[in-house]
Amino acid sequence: MVDVSAVAAERANAHVLLADARHLPFRSGAFDAAFEAGLLHHLPDPTGGLVELGRVVRPGGHLGVFHPIGRAALAARHGHGLRPDDLLDPHVLPARLHDAGWRVQSIDDGDDRYLAVARRAYEVD
Repeated sequence: MVDVSAVAAERANAHVLLADARHLPFRSGAFDAAFEAGLLHHLPDPTGGLVELGRVVRPGGHLGVFHPIGRAALAARHGHGLRPDDLLDPHVLPARLHDAGWRVQSIDDGDDRYLAVARRAYEVD
């Protein structure tokens, strides 16, 4: 995926950087927004990952939490039903985002996509 992304980035006059999502190599407040796609479930500490994304996004900036299929379809793909402790559950994710310094603006959990949008609210101690 990195190789394919690098080719597309070169055509768009952009860059691809392979880095540890828990320790991003950017200064604090460097970006207006961040977009993560299918990352949080793979982190040993998802809230810590949200904190790190918040570190590199300026206060007032935005975060998109995305998955190309909705939670129900993803659960079915993995052979189980929806779980109340699922990180992306609309009753779970807002608290995790809040703990990491974000405020949820919207959550769209459709059949064919999942997208939560949050705004960077404050610095986390």
